[in-house]
Amino acid sequence: MSGRKGLEVIQGDAAEPLDEGTTDASRRAFLRTAAAGVAVSALAGCGGVDLDQVLRRHFKELSKADLARILAKVEKRNLERFGKETKVTAEGPRPGVEFGYGLDISRCVGCRRCVYACVKENNQSREQPQIHWIRVLEMDKEHGVDLAHAELYYEAEAVPRPGKFYFPVQCQQCRHPACVKACPTQATWKEKDGIVVIDYDWCIGCRCCMSACPYGARHFNWSEPKLTAAELNPNQHFLGNRPRPKGVVEKCTFCIQRTRNGRYPACLEACPVGARKFGNLLDPESEIRRVMETKRVFVFKEELATEPQFYYFYAT
Repeated sequence: MSGRKGLEVIQGDAAEPLDEGTTDASRRAFLRTAAAGVAVSALAGCGGVDLDQVLRRHFKELSKADLARILAKVEKRNLERFGKETKVTAEGPRPGVEFGYGLDISRCVGCRRCVYACVKENNQSREQPQIHWIRVLEMDKEHGVDLAHAELYYEAEAVPRPGKFYFPVQCQQCRHPACVKACPTQATWKEKDGIVVIDYDWCIGCRCCMSACPYGARHFNWSEPKLTAAELNPNQHFLGNRPRPKGVVEKCTFCIQRTRNGRYPACLEACPVGARKFGNLLDPESEIRRVMETKRVFVFKEELATEPQFYYFYAT
């Protein structure tokens, strides 16, 4: 390929190869370098660009030393922004654990306490915009689970209202997540314990994942999130509830900072009627397994074959 040493030229479906001794590894390195150059150029006009954040390796490729340095940097940034000490971890999946979540529709009363417990736990923006990872839909009993007759912004002096039932929706932690397939930067992926995570440093805010998600479970930060020091939860996970910047997508992670340390998600603990269940799907003695084996269980939008690890059921 004279005159084009070290380059690959795409023409239709055909591609001219690189030089004959070029390895796949060096091709990937070239592409990474090129992509980084484009990213830096695009961000050159923006203030406060963290070059290390732009150029670092993918989270799954980080060494322990690199990860420790990055976590310390996030803690320092939190201290500068909020004037408050935080602990940011990167606890990985536990062997033999695959999380599943169950929600009893017959018990849910639509009080939205789960929504605000989630906001408090996961350092979501409180205003302009106020971001909710959980949305509670009010539906008519006569229509059943029917989005055409669902009301998200219902207002009531008391709940549950006669003739209504309530259907909370959040990230379904799909086994075949459409959002992961749609992400052009691999900023989101599924972990071994079933949690779909997002690396906010790699997210470019293209919102392809939002378009791909059939559950509306991903949320974009259109402006700088509003969060005060008093509201900040100092116990954070790098892939979960650390404060997010403007211009990235975020979502439910089954409270990764809690569940990977043997605790329940905040929304479950806040539920006043015990409608929420959580546990290890691989443990035959777990509460979620008992739900799966003894209740009328279904998944939302089953026809899409995303295979959620979030299960709805009727206990009564």
